[in-house]
Amino acid sequence: MDDLIQAWSERVRQAAASGGQLRIRGGGSKDFYGREPVGELLETGACRGIVNYEPSELVVTVRAGTPLVELEAELAGQGQMLAFEPPRFAAGATVGGCIAAGLAGPRRAAVGGVRDFVLGARLIDGRGDVLRFGGEVMKNVAGYDVSRALAGSLGTLGLIVELSLKVLPRPVAEATLRFEAGEADALHRLNAWGGQPLPISASAWRSGGLYLRLSGASAAVEAALTRLGGEGLDEEQADALWRGLRDHTDPYFAACTPLWRLSLPSDALALELEGEQLVEWGGAQRWLRSELSAADIRRRVEALGGHATLFRHGDRQGPRFHPLPGAMLALQRNLKNAFDPAGVFNPGRLYEGL
Repeated sequence: MDDLIQAWSERVRQAAASGGQLRIRGGGSKDFYGREPVGELLETGACRGIVNYEPSELVVTVRAGTPLVELEAELAGQGQMLAFEPPRFAAGATVGGCIAAGLAGPRRAAVGGVRDFVLGARLIDGRGDVLRFGGEVMKNVAGYDVSRALAGSLGTLGLIVELSLKVLPRPVAEATLRFEAGEADALHRLNAWGGQPLPISASAWRSGGLYLRLSGASAAVEAALTRLGGEGLDEEQADALWRGLRDHTDPYFAACTPLWRLSLPSDALALELEGEQLVEWGGAQRWLRSELSAADIRRRVEALGGHATLFRHGDRQGPRFHPLPGAMLALQRNLKNAFDPAGVFNPGRLYEGL
């Protein structure tokens, strides 16, 4: 593996010296995400395998090209999981890709986002140097924020080689409920429940149906079921529902209409925008399939205190992520220049000019 890393470092140095650009690709499951990928392809699949796993410490160190399904199978064998439920999108999804994309699934509102579980990282920067940040324990704070900054960077800061991640035990019991509710009623209920001691691990609303997943100790789940009422889904239905929402295999995501991912305060009002919605994370993440212009969508979302990402379909040459304020854009540029001064990695994938 050291020979492979050395070869990659040399390739990066040559690209930096010649003005070349590299497009980092794991399993290709997220090629659709962000602006159009450009540059010479550098595939990471050969850098795979679990380096160290300590179930008692709730920490795993894994190479970036490792298929996500392989890591999750190993964790499941120990009754553990990646609690942020990274979307897999396709069978070839890799661990490095899931961190670089920074996307989390239905459990995110209950446990935290991707960066909350990144303890350390090893990567090749735009100069070809191999750097290491963070470590394998939560108490190790040296470089901790640097490794977390890789989450959602879409490979623009460096070539991730290895990651140390915090894992959590799988819940002892789970149950899913369904309620009839309109959008405003669903948002009201979700915010009311969010302030109560309920073991809610996921929520979703669409087309008049509000779904709630309860996870935790058997007694806590049973008590919540009695308190909340609603219609219970059997295990097979529940698994299909949450897997479909996590991996975007649910029919909602199948249309070719532009799909927007909207991040809002959980107590924000109803969108009142033309299109079909799906609401997750207690109201904090709202999906919108719509032909409305980007300006109209972003204007409404900004008025509600949030931001909007064009997630799938639509124009890939224009802005996909919400435009940054001047100070935030300057910070992004400074970060990019510090890690990749020659602009080798995934140029323009996040924002034009970065």
